Amino acid sequence: MTALRTLATRMAKASPFQVLPPLRWAAQEPTYRDASPALIQSALRRSQSRPSGNWYVFAASTDVGGQPFAANVAGEELVAWRDDAGDLHVGPAECPHLGADLSTGRVECGTLICPWHGLRLSGRREAGWKPYPAHDDGVLAWVRLDRIGGEEPTEEPIITHRPPQPSIAAVARLVGTCEPADVIANRLDPWHGSWFHPYSFTQLEVLSSPPIADDLPVEQDALAVAVTFRIGRLGVPVIAEFISPEPRTILMKIVDGEGSGSVVETHATPLAPGPDGLPRTAVIEAVVAYSDRSGFARALGVAPLITPLMRYSAARLWRDDLVYAERVFALRRRRRERRDATAE
Repeated sequence: MTALRTLATRMAKASPFQVLPPLRWAAQEPTYRDASPALIQSALRRSQSRPSGNWYVFAASTDVGGQPFAANVAGEELVAWRDDAGDLHVGPAECPHLGADLSTGRVECGTLICPWHGLRLSGRREAGWKPYPAHDDGVLAWVRLDRIGGEEPTEEPIITHRPPQPSIAAVARLVGTCEPADVIANRLDPWHGSWFHPYSFTQLEVLSSPPIADDLPVEQDALAVAVTFRIGRLGVPVIAEFISPEPRTILMKIVDGEGSGSVVETHATPLAPGPDGLPRTAVIEAVVAYSDRSGFARALGVAPLITPLMRYSAARLWRDDLVYAERVFALRRRRRERRDATAE
């Protein structure tokens, strides 16, 4: 028996996986008593009151290359590209000459060329065209839109944590009919994780949550969660923290267990309203994985094979969670319409 225990200990150190018992979804401990609407709304209000510096995520860093990239933030049509040095440039997609869509142009020698009359833009202010402040953090591309944000601008986006290098990053993007706050509220409710996503999470327990309060420092405003990430019959137990450092960002950081320091960074970016006039929000989620295990270096060599799986997993979760967020938005809209009808 001693030899078996020694072997089990060695295997636990060599592999992060545990064999999970068969899933009994209905036998889970209900979490609705702990998932207090007042607590979640209090956390959301604190999140929405924090400054953003007017920065918006609009793409993965790898999406923007040497040719024009079209984006939309809160109805603002944008064009982005990189010059020959790899520097990111972002500005209005409307050509100042006669309104052509600059994102349909071409980039030659780092210069954006309008497809209608050949106006050339180097990324500096010229010919009536003014660039927006842009930031590339190596994983995500950001743009600062002061007119839309309406806040005191900051030099850079508010990024609270990224794991050490080397790491593996993957970015998923989905769009839902809801407002950015609905996306943030979804992630401030970790209690739904193993019920709504049993294919990904099991043995989920919220260890601590902030009090209902008007104001708390970001570092004290974290939800601590013990959860096991499910991969079929195998699981990886970790402890994670959820924080919202600014109104359109939720950060999940693994603080103990396999991959400590890894993050899932979720951004909710407003888009133009849809044809129905209802708001649209892009969920842009960056998964940045890190491990201090010696075998992680070998995983870096096959990162092009791993990142599509990371994107698939993130997108699968958000396809479900956007249904959740869209439902919350639709309920709020119907209640508002009923109140307005009653007031008349």
